[in-house]
Amino acid sequence: MKDKITDVFFDLDHTLWDFEKNSALTFNKILPQNGVNVSLDDFLKCYRQVNMHYWKLYREEKVTKEQLRYSRLKETFDRLDYKIEDELITVLSEEYIRYLTGFNHLFDEAIPILDYLRPKYKLHIITNGFAEVQTGKLENSKISDYFIHIINSESAGVKKPDPRIFNYALTKARVEADKAIMIGDNYEADVLGAKNVGMHTIHFNVHNDAVNEQDVKIDNLLEIKGYL
Repeated sequence: MKDKITDVFFDLDHTLWDFEKNSALTFNKILPQNGVNVSLDDFLKCYRQVNMHYWKLYREEKVTKEQLRYSRLKETFDRLDYKIEDELITVLSEEYIRYLTGFNHLFDEAIPILDYLRPKYKLHIITNGFAEVQTGKLENSKISDYFIHIINSESAGVKKPDPRIFNYALTKARVEADKAIMIGDNYEADVLGAKNVGMHTIHFNVHNDAVNEQDVKIDNLLEIKGYL
């Protein structure tokens, strides 16, 4: 694989940027300051499941960006049986986006692996996240300079795993699919999506998904060195 690859495409959330940690810190800030009296641990345990479900719906074009931002909070509070006004949910959804990029913890191995890869390959990002938020994450965590192209689903007009976003990214990078590799946490969006256009893949299996044993899977970003 090392001899063929020239371009490495990364997902951002849950792959380089520690979404769960930064999200928890954001809620730890905005819930108390808005008088929401819930157990943070209980809230996060429920929210993580709900959020992943709504991102799947978003990928499948079944909800809009606005519906995702509101409904993931509404459903979380409903599951917790916590009474809250719709107006406050809207405020929380806006403050969550406003404050999220103020917390910029990366996975511990993110900078070391980017430093290892940058002299050898052209690095890029393909993300389904919202453009204004992802730009803030990359800049505030000081990793934007590692990447030549940052492909966002909003600018591409389609979301992973749609093959068009991968083809769009390959065209932008001016690279053939068999010379490119996609590294990401979401098996459906990142791995299957990239494989369907002929790219190589590495699955960063942070969610302990049950996946095809034939796929390249890692549990730590530094394991990428064994393949690139």
